[in-house]
Amino acid sequence: MARAMLEYTKTVLQKVSFDSQLFTQEVKKAVRRLLPDEIKELRIWMVRFIYDKPELHSSLHLLNP
Repeated sequence: MARAMLEYTKTVLQKVSFDSQLFTQEVKKAVRRLLPDEIKELRIWMVRFIYDKPELHSSLHLLNP
């Protein structure tokens, strides 16, 4: 079940990536809902996903330990 939440979170983040505020809001939700290991995995995914989207880079700090 937990793995499903991580995949769902990635899907939502992809869909809202057009708006940096929505993206940040969804990252905050993810931090509250996901397990620590899943947050680490999400961070790795986000680094790749936002590589060419500088407007989303500020959201990355929300996933720091």
